[in-house]
Amino acid sequence: MSLKVYNVLTRAKEDFITLTPGVVKMYACGITVSGDAHIGHAYQSVVFDVITRYLRYAGYDVKYVRNYTDVDDKIIANAAKAGEDPIEFAEKFMAQTDKEMDALGNAHPTIMARATQCIDDIINFVQKLIDSGHAYVSEFGDVYFRLDSFSEYGKLSHIQVDKNDTGVRKDVEPGKQNDLDFALWKSAKPGEIAWDSPWGKGRPGWHIECSAMNLKYLGEQIDIHGGGRDLVFPHHENEIAQTESLTGKQFAKYWIHCGLVKVNGQKMSKSLNNGILLKDVLAKYDADTIRFALLRNTYSADIDITDSLLPESLKHVYKMYSVFNSLKDRDFSMSDKAKTEAKIKEITDGFEKAMNDNFNTLEVIAASFGWFNFINAELTKKTTEYDLQAIADKIKELFGVLNILQQKPEEYIANIRSKILQQNNLNAEDIEKAISERATAKQNKDWATADKIRAEMLDKGIVLKDGTTGTSWDINL
Repeated sequence: MSLKVYNVLTRAKEDFITLTPGVVKMYACGITVSGDAHIGHAYQSVVFDVITRYLRYAGYDVKYVRNYTDVDDKIIANAAKAGEDPIEFAEKFMAQTDKEMDALGNAHPTIMARATQCIDDIINFVQKLIDSGHAYVSEFGDVYFRLDSFSEYGKLSHIQVDKNDTGVRKDVEPGKQNDLDFALWKSAKPGEIAWDSPWGKGRPGWHIECSAMNLKYLGEQIDIHGGGRDLVFPHHENEIAQTESLTGKQFAKYWIHCGLVKVNGQKMSKSLNNGILLKDVLAKYDADTIRFALLRNTYSADIDITDSLLPESLKHVYKMYSVFNSLKDRDFSMSDKAKTEAKIKEITDGFEKAMNDNFNTLEVIAASFGWFNFINAELTKKTTEYDLQAIADKIKELFGVLNILQQKPEEYIANIRSKILQQNNLNAEDIEKAISERATAKQNKDWATADKIRAEMLDKGIVLKDGTTGTSWDINL
């Protein structure tokens, strides 16, 4: 099955055919570093990280460019409030965000672009638009894109605008010829950061930054342009207008947008004060758990971060690692090679079918429950015809595309256990003491005390398991 992707431009799922065979040029809009990264930034970055990983798994040579917007109105305003230089302010949050994205398990893009490192490219881009009549300079030194010069405006968002509005209304910004025109270059206000340009000191508009960085690092045409769905209009619509006006060519072949983030059913927003900072999530949960939670969703759909989402995800990931761990030191040398290979093919085919259907990670994770149930069921038998370790190794390889389940099982389990014990003010010695006291109670047929000890441990997040060789313990997630 060939890869199909949903193209927002055409509102259809299409066969994925690159401009150059075997090569993918992809750009995804990154973060405006005006403050801490939040869970929405994490969602978008993980989605495009996984898309990149799967394209490489499928054999493509991927050049993935992601950007930081490191100069804009919010950065300037927030830096002023903090009494900091805006460039230093942006640098601080870029460094912090880099660390958080590393901790989240995202691979570094091929190029991490920054607007302030492309000022000359932006100025050249704007000048060409002026020279071709697609942009104009106002008497105040601002440069605007002439919207009525691009007849296809609205083809991505399907939003209809009146390009013939002559801008006679009172709310038109000073210097604009039409209130629908958008800024390419903003003249400097007193005390603001600014760069020299042919039109006076100023700084880039937001939309032109991404177009110029695309052109610089990927060329006139790209295969995939991505971002959050909130960027479709006006940001990506404006990118198309200014880029295609400059080049005369289709800018991006496929437009891919991930959904928005809700928190317990409500849109995440400052007004509702329900934002979730990435650093706070990382302080409580490991990267496997966070990625599992975010990818248990079709990327184009909105994701609801409920109170139970991350705890449930931790439970699932821990169980998966526990299954892996249960295979160590087991001997599968007498297994049936043909049956094992058939099972591995079944799992691989299922994985690829899901991912080839518009990167459907939700379907992959849903199918994986069956894979782990199969291994568990085989482990309950006295003998198995399958090399369960080989099957587990294949699952781990496939989950490498999601960058989940890549740690050593015993280390992951130990880390999670340690965290749970710490949260409950326990240590292993406390648990072993409880097990010993319970064993004594059972020997004395003091069942009430034995049950009480078990219940007390369960209240502290520890489950005691009786077996033929004695009592063991595990965390109760």
